[in-house]
Amino acid sequence: MRTRPGRRGKRALKSDINVVPYIDVMLVLLIIFMATAPLLNLGVDVDLPQATVQSIKTDVDPAIVSVDAAGNLAVTAGDLHNAPSTREEVVQRVSAWVQAHPDAPVYVAGDGKASYQTVYDVLGLLQTEAHVPRAGLMSLPADGAPR
Repeated sequence: MRTRPGRRGKRALKSDINVVPYIDVMLVLLIIFMATAPLLNLGVDVDLPQATVQSIKTDVDPAIVSVDAAGNLAVTAGDLHNAPSTREEVVQRVSAWVQAHPDAPVYVAGDGKASYQTVYDVLGLLQTEAHVPRAGLMSLPADGAPR
């Protein structure tokens, strides 16, 4: 028996690229980004109640303690923008803000669906423990545009 050196059979070279693994990786990344995108929400959604009152004009931006519908707290003051906080952190951050800006008002932005008791407790916390001289409630004007 005689064998030929070189090729054993006539096979053509295959020059296709298998893109299935790339598609799989792309779909996994898409799912990861879709799952993590809602977690990147940095603000606190607060549905403010509406009132027909005049807005207050101040020279210094006020500190705002937000209370969402679940009773979670967030502070906006100076460099902090809706920073989620515990009660102790709220006292600490607002006290520092009031010491640095004694004439600046502090507002509580309570969600319309938040417990009245929770909003009232935050007001009491600001006055008794954070020693805030002027604390008030925040609302939307009757036409719906924030002021």
